[in-house]
Amino acid sequence: MMKNMYDCYTLNNGVKNPCLGYGTYKAADGKSADIIEMAIEAGYRYFDTASFYGTEEYLAEAVRRSGIPREELFITSKAWKTQMGYENVKKAFRQSLEMLETDYLDLYLIHWPLPEEGYEDWKQLDKETWKGLEELYEEGKVRAIGVSNFLPHHIENLLEDCRVRPAVDQIEFHPGYTQEMTVRYCQEKGILVQAWSPIGRRALLDNEMLQEMAGRYGVSVAQLCIRYSIQRGVVPLPKSSAMERMKQNQDVFGFEIEEEDMYRLGTMPQTGWSGQHPDTGSIRGSER
Repeated sequence: MMKNMYDCYTLNNGVKNPCLGYGTYKAADGKSADIIEMAIEAGYRYFDTASFYGTEEYLAEAVRRSGIPREELFITSKAWKTQMGYENVKKAFRQSLEMLETDYLDLYLIHWPLPEEGYEDWKQLDKETWKGLEELYEEGKVRAIGVSNFLPHHIENLLEDCRVRPAVDQIEFHPGYTQEMTVRYCQEKGILVQAWSPIGRRALLDNEMLQEMAGRYGVSVAQLCIRYSIQRGVVPLPKSSAMERMKQNQDVFGFEIEEEDMYRLGTMPQTGWSGQHPDTGSIRGSER
């Protein structure tokens, strides 16, 4: 079991992936690098961004200000729905490198399997996009490649004829929305699962069962949710804009959730779901 946030999982190509990171979605809404710089000061070294987030340039600025060597950081970015396709994704990757002021990425992902709800030719589009990622990987421009919000049938499509197997699938994952089929599938296939929104939403933070359980462990509901991910072998990518919570979200290695509570967390009613589904699109809420 992981003992601190700098412990790593080994991806299926041998690359080390830190077991806890910082999600930069909406971390620069004030058009400033300050919050991300605060996360670096709080100790985070794994940063998850995407072209869609609009945080790449602010992450670059925060890293530049910090003076931390690039090789001490693990940086992930993603190609958005409008950047899919063989040529498009390679162009998108170059743009991300430019925005991030780096000459390589540690991990690059296809953000969603469908560019829009009801898109019929997604299988071919995903394969063409993946071919672009494979070439970037084979050229040494990215250390590992993977997908985000892909369900088993989307991944199976890639596995039919890929040269490089996906190393990661980043999905919404938290108590109340654990996507058991996708997690089990990925773990059986040697694909590391990462969790965006590992703390869920206000509905989770206000949940009486979680509050009672967190109280017994002497932690916050957020810490309980993050620890749940870690004990499931899933990499949580929490986001916060306050130093105190940034540090609190890292302080999840000093306790262990008991088996009975793990079962309760994994079987609670659907709670805190974003409303995003890879095949049917957005039901409510904002896209990730």
